[in-house]
Amino acid sequence: MTPTPPPRRRTARPSAAAQALRTSRPETVPAGQAVSRGPRFARVGVWAALAAGPLALAVAVGLPRTPAAQAAPAHRPAEAVRPPADPRGIAELFVDLWLRADAAAPDSAAAAALRSIAPGVELPKRPRTTGTAPAPAPVVALRTADGPGSTWTVMVAAARDQSEPAPAASGPGAVVAQVRYFAVSGTGGKDGGPLVIGGGPAEVAAPDAPPVPASEFNRPVPATSALGTSLGEFVRTYLGGGQGAGLDRYLSPGLRVAAPKAAPYARVEVEDVAADAEVAAGQAVPADGAKARVRIRVTGEDTQGVRWPLLYRAEVTARAGRWEISALEAGVTGPPTGTASPAPTATATALTGGAR
Repeated sequence: MTPTPPPRRRTARPSAAAQALRTSRPETVPAGQAVSRGPRFARVGVWAALAAGPLALAVAVGLPRTPAAQAAPAHRPAEAVRPPADPRGIAELFVDLWLRADAAAPDSAAAAALRSIAPGVELPKRPRTTGTAPAPAPVVALRTADGPGSTWTVMVAAARDQSEPAPAASGPGAVVAQVRYFAVSGTGGKDGGPLVIGGGPAEVAAPDAPPVPASEFNRPVPATSALGTSLGEFVRTYLGGGQGAGLDRYLSPGLRVAAPKAAPYARVEVEDVAADAEVAAGQAVPADGAKARVRIRVTGEDTQGVRWPLLYRAEVTARAGRWEISALEAGVTGPPTGTASPAPTATATALTGGAR
C-alpha cells in the first residue's frame, strides 16, 4: 500500500499590521548598490542642533557684558526764544514822523511812513502860510515805563526845528522851550511780538533835573606851579594840530595817548586846573609815587573865531622831580607800539561838562 504524502501546509499570508511594520523598517539592498546617507545626515544634524543649544547658552553667559551701542536720538532744534523788543526805537521814529507830518498833505512821505506804523493816528494840521514841512530834528528816547500786561510808555525829547517859526510865548516872563517832551504809549514787544503804537503822542513836562553832585576837584592848582605849567603845555600840544608830536615827554612810561588828527583850533587856552588832593595844589613836586586826579578846563578857538569850551580829566603821578600824566580819561590810551607791557589801568569816559 502506497503511503500517502502528508498534505501541503498552506503558508499564512502576513497580516496588514505586519506589512505596515515591515514597510516602516529600512529595506536592505544588495551590497553592490549605493546606499543613500540622507536620513543619517538628517539625524546627525538634529542631534547637533540640540547639543549646540546648551553650549551656546553657556558661551553667552561666560562672555563679558558690554554696553550695547545705541543710536543717538535725533536732535530736535528747540524753538528759538524771541528776545523782548525795545520800544524806544519805534517811539523815536513815531515822534519824528509825527512832528513832520501834515494833515493837509496826507500823501506825503512822512505821513505815509507814519501811517505804516500807526494807521489810526491823527496828523497835525498846519496853516498854509508855513510853507514847506519842517526838517528832521533830533529825537531821543529818555526813559521807558512798563505798564500792566504788555503795555509800555516811552518819554521822548525832540529838539524844536529852528527853521520853523517859534510860537509866541504866553504870559509875562514865559520862555519858548527849545526842547519838547512827548509820551508815546503802546503794547507788545515783551514776548518778542510786534510793537503797536496805541495812538497819538502826549506832550508832557520836562523830567526833573537830577541834583548836581559836589565836585571832587575842590583844590585849585596854580597856573604857575609845576603841575599847572606841565598840564598847560600838554593840552596845547595835544590840541595844537601837530598830530600829537612831543606828547611822550608829558606821559608816564608805557602810556600812549592818541591826539586828534585834525584839531581845528588856532588857539588853546587853559582856563583853570583843579585837583582832588592837596598834594597836587602846591608849587613844588612831591616825592616819587604821589598821585592825584585833576580836572582841566580848556577853551579852544577855531579858525572861524568860535570858542569851544572843553573839559578833560586826568591822573597825574610824580616821578623824578616832575609831574607826569599816567591816565587821560576820555583819551585813547594803550601800550607803546612794539611793547608787550599792558597799558595802565585808565578808563575811557565821555567828555562831559560836570564832575563825576
